[in-house]
Amino acid sequence: MTDSLRVAMLTPAFWPEVRRGTERTVHEVSSGLLARGHEPTVITSHRGLPERGEEEGVAVLRVPRPPDGRLRRREFEDYLTHVPFSYAALRKGSYDVAHAWFTTDALAAARWRRVTGRPAVHSYMGIPDHAGLMWKRRRLEITLRALRETDVTVALSRHVANEFRRWLGYDAPVIEPPVDTDTFRPGPERTAEPTVVCAAVIDESGRRKRVRLLADAWRFVRRERPGARLLLNRPRNPALAESAADAEAGIEIVDMDDRHRLAELYASAWASALPSRKEAFGLVLAEAMACGTPAVGSNLDGIPEVIDSPEVGRLFDGDEPQAVARAILETFELAEDPATAEACRRRALRLSRESRAEAYEHLYVELLESRGG
Repeated sequence: MTDSLRVAMLTPAFWPEVRRGTERTVHEVSSGLLARGHEPTVITSHRGLPERGEEEGVAVLRVPRPPDGRLRRREFEDYLTHVPFSYAALRKGSYDVAHAWFTTDALAAARWRRVTGRPAVHSYMGIPDHAGLMWKRRRLEITLRALRETDVTVALSRHVANEFRRWLGYDAPVIEPPVDTDTFRPGPERTAEPTVVCAAVIDESGRRKRVRLLADAWRFVRRERPGARLLLNRPRNPALAESAADAEAGIEIVDMDDRHRLAELYASAWASALPSRKEAFGLVLAEAMACGTPAVGSNLDGIPEVIDSPEVGRLFDGDEPQAVARAILETFELAEDPATAEACRRRALRLSRESRAEAYEHLYVELLESRGG
């Protein structure tokens, strides 16, 4: 039995303020470590004074996040202003390991490592290709520092690890993100008419998530299945939500911020869809699989590692709506196979929070033992 480890989990934002993939991953890994007898503390930031609290049993320390509007307007890397406060929180605490989940937080973890001699881990939550590394000013510089000055940088998928090797000459170990298989689990019977859930964020540009492509494909789906429904994640911009909805075409806007509600939607749907490009993994598809629901995704980047067999979903190539529609219609047939739900659930269980927490625990112990600690 591994002795209890005190692990600082550094992330610039955390829920309930933000509930994207990174924040869910930090929460699930922290919860998994807690269940294994460790003492994780999430060090995050917010607009306000320092504040201590707890989120579902996990200790959370929120440090100040000074305004960064000027930096954002000049297109500097996101989340720079809180880093000195996160470092101060690290120094004030008593931790065995510092684990940064955002590249700017890795600067605080690396400095703490130099001062204390204790290990620092960096999980890279995106894709380190040329476009990604040059997207923001100083991102490349900060990423290179994180690679040099932490003990290890972890990739979310084999695709991300390959991009690290290709662009930066770095061999990153792979630990996939966790799925909350307790919350995301099979539920009631599926809807009478085929229903597809897309939990991707609808943004103004649509360049990466490509929800517009899914909506364009829907008219071809409806020719074959006139009663089919497409549920899209409600954006914060009301005007954007109004423009995305189309009752006549069967396209509805639904609040998906609450994960229990999202689990219910997945469990009753016939398929989940993620048409995105530049996805490091595709966690929302795995969460749907945990509910027994097959997935549709683009044959790009990390998504094929989630939809890793024809028993759990379909991949489409290119950016033609007809190709997306064909994949969706094939997935409807798959959903009607009684064996599909079990196959999807088995795929998701390989990504359980328990297994991911155990993988990180092994990494922490290995680093500590290499330092004689």
